[in-house]
Amino acid sequence: MQFVLLHLRQTLHFERWWGMKQDRLLARKVLAAEARSVHELMRSVNRDFERALDLMEHCLGRIVVTGMGKPGFIARKIAATMSSTGTVATFLHPSDGMHGDLGVMTADDVVIAIGKSGESEELVRLLPAIKRLGAKVIAITSRRDSTLAREADVVLFAPIAKEACPLDLAPTASTTVALAIGDALAIALMKWKNFKSEDFARYHPGGKLGKRLLLKTSDLMIPKARCPILPLQGSSIQDAILSLSEYGVGIVLFCSDGDRLEGILTDGDIRQLLVRDKTGIFNLRIEEVINRKPHSLPPDLLAVEALKFMEDRPKPLNVVPILQVGCVAGVLRLHELLSVS
Repeated sequence: MQFVLLHLRQTLHFERWWGMKQDRLLARKVLAAEARSVHELMRSVNRDFERALDLMEHCLGRIVVTGMGKPGFIARKIAATMSSTGTVATFLHPSDGMHGDLGVMTADDVVIAIGKSGESEELVRLLPAIKRLGAKVIAITSRRDSTLAREADVVLFAPIAKEACPLDLAPTASTTVALAIGDALAIALMKWKNFKSEDFARYHPGGKLGKRLLLKTSDLMIPKARCPILPLQGSSIQDAILSLSEYGVGIVLFCSDGDRLEGILTDGDIRQLLVRDKTGIFNLRIEEVINRKPHSLPPDLLAVEALKFMEDRPKPLNVVPILQVGCVAGVLRLHELLSVS
């Protein structure tokens, strides 16, 4: 009996191992098939691609991307990529277009229609209406003799020998290729428009890049009302230590009249003084220990530049004063910068 159970466990283990191995082999075949399709697509980047790009570059309206079924999902993604990289684009569902949504389109628009066979009923029915409006049509299809190709002003041929699906049915390689063409068009337009990282940030204000490229030191600094500020004359080491403890920002600012910065003392400075002379620290005069020429930053400096300034040195700065024409506006800590980097 024990022998039978052992044999059964070994058999099940082998079957699981063999099944996992076959799954990995299949996954690699899928990836290889899609990679081949994209590689072969590079031959299609020819005069037709340039003509399509020329239509889009000189489009006075918007780019309308459409497709039915799985190509429709790809069309949505292409429109979203273009919108986020400086090209005004939108998605139009073919069925909705035939029931009123075609009203969003004008003769100044350029339509990108995606269809592997180019014979999708909904898409084919939409084409005459688009042509009557006077909009130009760019087709992305795998069949040059399709209705979609015949009705288009420009055809971007996307040859697919076989889908990555073992049954050659599920849209896999064909949708990957359509997506790749859309990305190529979007990035080419992005370069033509001289679209920069700062522009990208404006369209993504909630993302990490947007925060890094739009936020300024004034957005992240601790305002002077919440900073320990002491007069240079009449202040002592005891006053500085108490202020550091009370405010907890890691720095004390010593100012003359009008909040003009005269020097600073940080937590690190106090620690160094204690290491040097634990008992004699309180006998020192403030004028002897403060940093009279501290690093500072302006309030309108980009956060990403402030981070580089504070980090790119042998000993990173944990906190710096923010000065507006020599007067204290606040302090900026490395901690706040790192939280958005």
